[in-house]
Amino acid sequence: MACALAACDGGEVLLPDPTYPYYTGRARMLGADVSWVPVGPEGDLDPADARAAASEDAAVVVANSPNNPTGAVYDEATMRGLADLAADRDALLLSDEVYDHFDYSGRFESALALDASNVAVTASFSKSMAITGLRVGYGVFPESMVGPARTRHMLVNVAGSRPAQQAVLTALERTDRSYYERSRERLRERVETFTGALDAAGAEYTVPDGAFYVLARFPGFEGSLENARRLIDEAGVAGMPGETFGETIEDWFRFALVTPRVETAAERLVERFG
Repeated sequence: MACALAACDGGEVLLPDPTYPYYTGRARMLGADVSWVPVGPEGDLDPADARAAASEDAAVVVANSPNNPTGAVYDEATMRGLADLAADRDALLLSDEVYDHFDYSGRFESALALDASNVAVTASFSKSMAITGLRVGYGVFPESMVGPARTRHMLVNVAGSRPAQQAVLTALERTDRSYYERSRERLRERVETFTGALDAAGAEYTVPDGAFYVLARFPGFEGSLENARRLIDEAGVAGMPGETFGETIEDWFRFALVTPRVETAAERLVERFG
């Protein structure tokens, strides 16, 4: 994002609403203006809406698929439309694909498949290999941004942890494709268990097409930080307040199904709201 703002003739970052809050904070830290693109009811992002929201000052168009927090998966047409928008504005399409192995729909399309010169992709082993604490990932940049990106990374991060990199290398050498399918199947089962409990609790919810997040809202219990704390105290279940991610889901909570205790959490929500 920093490299694009420096290289592109513009100061605007285009973000979907809702969005992972890192991007909002990073854009504002860099002094950029943020423009929001409301997504559809299932988290779908329409490139026409993005085009309507983008000014001539746009420098970065951010996409995240599979998406955090909505679980939406962007297909080829969506990614192509976003890349075309970025090209028309002489901007960069920055595609966050850290959940690429968690696509249940079969529609996921990497921005790298577009063969476009104005695309950068960030990805990670942290999610796909369940090693989030190691923070090992990678980026694919336009050639003109490789040098500046390397310099910025060195000045900010110095270097990645050698033990963490060795762990990922070993995992890559020893892991076959069946591992990823087993992970997806495990998460499909967790989604089914959790959303079944949300039905029993009278909640409205989304069923993700990718990643491992479920959005839910409970009657008379908005997704504020205060209520997130109450949910921990009263039900023993942690969820992120929707207001963290933007205005369009401020009544919702985001639950991450990353624990084998999903069934216990589901039972507690039924007891609290059912």
